[in-house]
Amino acid sequence: MRLLMVCLGNICRSPLAEGIMQHKAALAGLGWTVESAGTGSWHIGEPPHHLSQKTARQYGIDISGQRARRFTAADMEHFDHIFFMDENNLEDARRMAGARWNPQKASLLMSWVPESPHTAVPDPYFGEEEGYHEVFHMISQACDAFIARHTPNNI
Repeated sequence: MRLLMVCLGNICRSPLAEGIMQHKAALAGLGWTVESAGTGSWHIGEPPHHLSQKTARQYGIDISGQRARRFTAADMEHFDHIFFMDENNLEDARRMAGARWNPQKASLLMSWVPESPHTAVPDPYFGEEEGYHEVFHMISQACDAFIARHTPNNI
């Protein structure tokens, strides 16, 4: 399975989501490919935000090798499922994808956690380190739920 995680700038939330999903899928023995992208172009080529890297490292995940890239219409065809951190990201990607948009491949990441009071993963960019930990745990919970629904025992 090929998965794409999408946020705004591809330096905070989606790099964490890429790293978390990759890590959890590998632990589950799944041969999934996971990448991330942003709907904006401000940070293309940059590594993840230093607090995203620090937070991931504290949970045993190294995201330092990732580099920001922008979402493209071709991503709709290349990936099996695309997760969006919030409704604005999803709407921006829908506009960017144009005729290639496939709603069956797209979902809000937090929609995989029905009991969650959150519909969006908040952007921690302007906040303190604790916000990155909150985001990490939200993403981790959603990744667990997606993996549980797509492992051999649940397919």
